[in-house]
Amino acid sequence: MPAPLSRRALLTLAAGASFLPWLGGRAVAQETAAAPAAVAPGFGPARHGLSVFGELKYPADFAHFDYVDPDALQGGTFSQIGPTAAFNQSFQTFNSLNGYVLKGDGAQGVQLLFDTLMARADDEPDAIYGLVAESVSVSEDGTLYRFRLRPQARFHDGSKLTAEDVAFSLNLLKSKGHPVIAQNLRDMESAEAEGEEIAVIRFAPKRARDVPLFAASLPIFSKAYYSATPFDASSLEPPLGSGPYRVGHFEVGRFIEYRRDPDYWGNDLPVNVGVNNFDVLRYEYFRDREVGFEAFKARAYLFRQEFTARTWATGYDFPALNEGKVKREILPDRTPSGAQGWFLNLRRPQFVDPRVREALSCAFDFEWTNKNLMYDAYRRTTSFFENSDLKAEGPAGPDEVALIARLGDRLTPEEIAVLKAPPWSPPVSDGSGQDRTLLRRGTQLLREAGWVIKGGRLVDPQGNGLTVEFLDDENGLERHTAPFIKNLKLLGIEARFRLVDSPQYQRRLNEFDFDATVRRFSMSTVPGESLRNYFGSSAANTPGASNLSGIADPVVDLLIEEVIAAPTRAQLRTACRVLDRRLRAGRYWVPQWYSAEFRIAFWDEFGWPSSPRPTYARAIPEIWSARTRSAG
Repeated sequence: MPAPLSRRALLTLAAGASFLPWLGGRAVAQETAAAPAAVAPGFGPARHGLSVFGELKYPADFAHFDYVDPDALQGGTFSQIGPTAAFNQSFQTFNSLNGYVLKGDGAQGVQLLFDTLMARADDEPDAIYGLVAESVSVSEDGTLYRFRLRPQARFHDGSKLTAEDVAFSLNLLKSKGHPVIAQNLRDMESAEAEGEEIAVIRFAPKRARDVPLFAASLPIFSKAYYSATPFDASSLEPPLGSGPYRVGHFEVGRFIEYRRDPDYWGNDLPVNVGVNNFDVLRYEYFRDREVGFEAFKARAYLFRQEFTARTWATGYDFPALNEGKVKREILPDRTPSGAQGWFLNLRRPQFVDPRVREALSCAFDFEWTNKNLMYDAYRRTTSFFENSDLKAEGPAGPDEVALIARLGDRLTPEEIAVLKAPPWSPPVSDGSGQDRTLLRRGTQLLREAGWVIKGGRLVDPQGNGLTVEFLDDENGLERHTAPFIKNLKLLGIEARFRLVDSPQYQRRLNEFDFDATVRRFSMSTVPGESLRNYFGSSAANTPGASNLSGIADPVVDLLIEEVIAAPTRAQLRTACRVLDRRLRAGRYWVPQWYSAEFRIAFWDEFGWPSSPRPTYARAIPEIWSARTRSAG
């Protein structure tokens, strides 16, 4: 995971928020091998799983996922600083137990409270299997999905979970949910109940192919509960759920515990065998990374994913580790790294010209930063699809050229030339920390954009100075930003690092009230609807959306639709590579770094399955258990 700020993923699609496994292509179901239920007129046979391109690893009668230990011991506590955040969640604090709206700072882990129609398999790129839904049938035209619910599904108060709850939840999330959810459900036309155990969801004919999978992975709420409780409010009242955990002890802004429900109705389902093994899952909050590390050393919490190279290289020399009570491991991260960097807000007039944006990249010396601050632990991020085969490299290949030619009547000759050429990558410095060649290049770009030095200040023709405020809610990147700021000042740019509290930070991001900020967008193995939220024009001015830069490029929109409509994995890969070329040409960010590893440390009282780790997720703590490693 890219450190030191890779935790800051808005939607960790392939390796993060378990309740939103990905956003990818059109859902294709696979028939069950079990005795089929009656086929509804106009629908295909009942199926036990969905995937983007129809490829499912597990048959209908599978007992459990291959990467779990079905005999894992249950009990104990797993505690950590949460590694990912989604929607309104913050890494620094929480003040609400509602994690699905824009208002407030939602607590991490709230997804544990709610069940979903289907659950993800972490050893497949894009497959989900029945949880609340025992099967699904798809209409012949692919617009209607008919989910048959398990009759034993229950909420924590013992009330039955019905199709009315499913329909209510999806319609509620579309109308009042977080803007990211609403955006991704825009092609869901309706959700209705046919009796207690059949939920029918209608999708637009030309929807993004992943929308049914997204809808099937969203939380199911109690209609009775939220008919009496405002859904769009920020609240600390533990909500009524149906999932494997309930809210336990918590202190606002400090920690929250979730306690396993011993009467959870779904314990024995194949998708749940060997997972959710801990009695207590606890999330800790620290406003300072160093304080958080010291707390781990003192056994205030038990598991830590390390995101700071300096700490990993120099900090793990303390008695408990030397005595073998604390273990360290490096696990490969085979998921797409995505895009991490300083994203520039094009809504600000000083960043409208791409030459200005490129000039800023000339001032960041990654090579010096990696060597002197990060112990050469990282690689430079250059692509929006880093660490994956979706990344564009070199001149466009034959498949890309063919796609560009097919779109030729909607592209200008200049746009075609850019898409065929090698993609833009940030410059490589001499590692001195102050590469004069690159700084001269930055000065030239600023001059071409109309900026000149007057009275010792860099100004535009109207006399306005060029300023950049780097907004953050923690100081983990301040030492990395400081030399960048120093070089920007050599170009005549007034820059500073601005630290604000987490609620203010989130509010300012929701309102796009910033110059530059760090984000990491963790891309799926099968990107789809999420691309509209990250980079599409429709999200450029939607409060709370993830299009931080305010990208509003018709060519980007066109290529996003090509990705979403791609009928095969090969065509999806081609479309993503062409999209990557266009996005990189925009110079919307100053790329940072990534690492294809999970660096973890933990007090030695856990075990995990001897089977191979799942390819597409960290799967910790989901498949770990409370026993010693030697017992594992």
